[in-house]
Amino acid sequence: MGNIKLVATCLFGLEKLVGEEIDALGYTRRETIDGRVYFEGPPDAIPRSNIWLRTAERVLIEMASFEARTFTELFDGVKKIPWERFIREKDAFPVKGHSIKSDLHSIPDCQKMVKKAVVERLKQSYNTEWFEETGVKFQIEFFILNNRAVIMLDTTGVPLHKRGYRPESNIAPIRETLAAGLVKISRPREDVILWDPFCGSGTIAIEAALMMTNTAPGLFRTFAAEKYPWLPAKLWENAREEAKKARNLNTAFRAIATDIDPDTVEIARDNIRRAGMWDYINCFTKDALTIRRDDKRTTIVCNPPYGERMDTVRSAQALYKKMGNVFKKLSPWQIYIITSEEDFENLYGARADKVRRLYNGMIRCNYYQYFKRTDK
Repeated sequence: MGNIKLVATCLFGLEKLVGEEIDALGYTRRETIDGRVYFEGPPDAIPRSNIWLRTAERVLIEMASFEARTFTELFDGVKKIPWERFIREKDAFPVKGHSIKSDLHSIPDCQKMVKKAVVERLKQSYNTEWFEETGVKFQIEFFILNNRAVIMLDTTGVPLHKRGYRPESNIAPIRETLAAGLVKISRPREDVILWDPFCGSGTIAIEAALMMTNTAPGLFRTFAAEKYPWLPAKLWENAREEAKKARNLNTAFRAIATDIDPDTVEIARDNIRRAGMWDYINCFTKDALTIRRDDKRTTIVCNPPYGERMDTVRSAQALYKKMGNVFKKLSPWQIYIITSEEDFENLYGARADKVRRLYNGMIRCNYYQYFKRTDK
C-alpha cells in the first residue's frame, strides 16, 4: 500500500493549525479550504493522525474526486471506486455528506445516489442482490463543492473532539478541539502559568496540560478504522506506543482553572482527573473579577459567557465591561478572550493587538488577543 490521500476536517478558522500539526507529523499537505485540509501519507498516517491531531474533527480517506453536475455523473464516479477492496459482503456502509454551491443541492438525493452506486458495484463483486449490513461499519461521506465531488471513507468514528475525559459538561461547553486551538494561539510556555477564569468543564486548562505534557489527545480512545480488516493492527499498536513514549510528564508547566460556580468547579475537577492532568492544574472556585496580578508570569485564556449561549446579552455585555476594568490592571499578563459579541472591544475598553475569526460550533466568534504591555 503506497501513499494514501487523506482529509482532515475542522472547525472554521482552525485550518492553519491543523495544517501545522500535519506538517509536524511529517505528512504532505495538498490543499486547504474552509474546514478541510487535504494531505497524504503512508498507511500509518491513519492511526497517527487520529491519535495526534489536536484541532481536527475527523480524518477521512479520499476515495475519489471528480466533476458531478448531474446525478449520472455522481453515480458513475462513485461506481468506479473499487469498494470491494474495502467493504466486505456483510459490512455496513451508510452514506452522509454535504453539498455547497453545486447543482446537486439535495442532500437526501445525493445520499441515495451514492448509496445506489456503491450497492451496484458490490453486487457485481459479491454476486448478490441484498446486503444485510450487520458487519463492520464503513461510514461513506461525500462533499460536493462547486460541482466537484469528493468521496471519502471515515476513519475516526466518534469525532476527535471527544477525547473521553468529559462525559459531563456545564451548560455551554467549548469543543476540545477549539480549546486546543485557543491554547496553541496563546503560545503556552513551561515557565508561564495559563489561567482560565471561566473554566466551565475545565477544557481549556486540560487541553493546555495535554499539550505541554505532549500527551496525544487520542491516546486513550478508539477509532472506527481500528476495525477495518485491511488496515494492519500493528500500525495502531506502533502509533500508540510512539505516543506513550513521547509523553513528558516531568514538565514544570502549570495551569489554573477557576469558576464562580462551585458545582461547575466540581465537574471540572472530575474531568481533570479523568484526563490524568491533576498534577498540572489547580482548580478552585473564584470570581474572575477578583483576580489580581502577582509576580508570576501568567497568560489568561478564556471563553466567558456570551448572551446567545447561556446568559442574557445584556448581562454578558455588563460582564465584558467589568472584565476590561479588572483585566487591564493585570498587564504585563497576556489576555486571550473568545466571544461572539461583535462590540466586545468597545465594551471591554481596549482594542486587541490581534483578532482572529473562529467558530465555536456554529457560532461565529472573534478571538481577541492582548499581548503588548500596557503598564509602562
